[in-house]
Parts: sequence; C-alpha cells; structure tokens
Amino acid sequence: MMRGGNMQGMMKQMKKLQKEMGQAQEELNVQEFTGAASDDAVVVTFNGEKKMKDIQIKPEAIDPDDPDMLQDLIIMAVNNALTNVDDATQAKMGKYTSGVPGM
Repeated sequence: MMRGGNMQGMMKQMKKLQKEMGQAQEELNVQEFTGAASDDAVVVTFNGEKKMKDIQIKPEAIDPDDPDMLQDLIIMAVNNALTNVDDATQAKMGKYTSGVPGM
C-alpha cells in the first residue's frame, strides 16, 4: 500500500512532467517546417500544428497543358513537410511518450 507522502511526490512529479510536455509542444507549434518537391519547384511551410502557413510555386512548375504535374508536386511537398513535422514531434516528444500505449 502506498503512503500519502509517496503519492504526493508522484503527483508532483506528474505535474512537472505535464508542464515540460506542454512547453515542448508549444515550442513545436511555433516552429516552421518546410517541404519541397522537384528542385524547389514547390515549397510549402507548415507550423508544428500541421497548419500550412505558406506555399511557393515557381512559374516553371505551372504548365497549363499538364495540371496533374503541379498537383503531384504540391502533394509531394506537403507530404514532405508533414513528415518533417512528425519527425520533429517524435524527436522532441518521444521521451515523454515512449512506453505509453497508443502514443
């Protein structure tokens, strides 16, 4: 059976961990992540909350006779950026979530 002092210490430790996790998540949320496709023909920028902040498309990527190519470039750039967000999130938050089922 756990004594009151041990439980209180554990609760204090959990609150500290929650605060650290919140700070780490806030840092990720304001960080910018870019993704690019085909020699930077399309470059997108996301924040850590996976919200797109910017997209840049070079004029040479716009071929009126081949709109599918531009669509593919945008998809590639977006997926690249989101992978970068996920990788950074895992690197920063993994120490808090390792060993936790479903994380």
